[in-house]
Amino acid sequence: MSGHSKWATIRRKKGAIDAKRGAIFTRIAKEISVAAKEGGGDQEGNPRLRLAVTKAKAANMPKDNIERAIKKGTGGLEGMVYEECLYECYAPGGVAIMVDVLTDKKSRTTPEIKSILTKLGGSLANAGAVSRLFERKGQLTLKADQISEEALFDLALGAGAEDIQVNDGMYVVLTSPADYEAVQSALSTKGLNMEESEIKYIPMTTVEVNDKETAEKVMKLIENLEANDDVQGVSSNFELGEGIELD
Repeated sequence: MSGHSKWATIRRKKGAIDAKRGAIFTRIAKEISVAAKEGGGDQEGNPRLRLAVTKAKAANMPKDNIERAIKKGTGGLEGMVYEECLYECYAPGGVAIMVDVLTDKKSRTTPEIKSILTKLGGSLANAGAVSRLFERKGQLTLKADQISEEALFDLALGAGAEDIQVNDGMYVVLTSPADYEAVQSALSTKGLNMEESEIKYIPMTTVEVNDKETAEKVMKLIENLEANDDVQGVSSNFELGEGIELD
């Protein structure tokens, strides 16, 4: 699959936001609470909750935080009621963006998302216009110096992975949502540390942006969307053109 050759460059730009541990914990706690509310607090019988807790552990989220989020979801503790929303958007340069949201007040979040888009040259798309360009996949990324490519192929593909890519000293492992947990478990059991591990929207094709000014606008839009407290994840089909260096 094309579109991931600039992964390291893009992730460095996004890292300033993602590195905020408190924000990460808040987002994961929301996911845990929603999963527990929908399927109960037993991880064995609730795959979505099990995945959310796995993500929490990978982020070194304290056990007390995890248990508190589960109790909020099951009604054991008073907490907010979250609603899941998916916003399909366009960015400058014809780039498509998917924004996953968990919010306690959609009437607040929707205007906030629209405001970010409007200020930075983007817009909301009609339902289905953008989502048809993406596939829902598990994506696990890890530094390539931890394991040889051949060993990773044997390990990940044996656990059900669909594809493995090598980009700028990083491995990107792709799975179906159904096989994500098995692959995650196989890599973790081997002692491999993942830089990123989640189920997200992966673009089936990408849009290469060869104008520096437009590329910077796209990155600023993505960063501002990610910075919103209600946003759980942002996926795009943006690919930085060859020779373009962002400040």
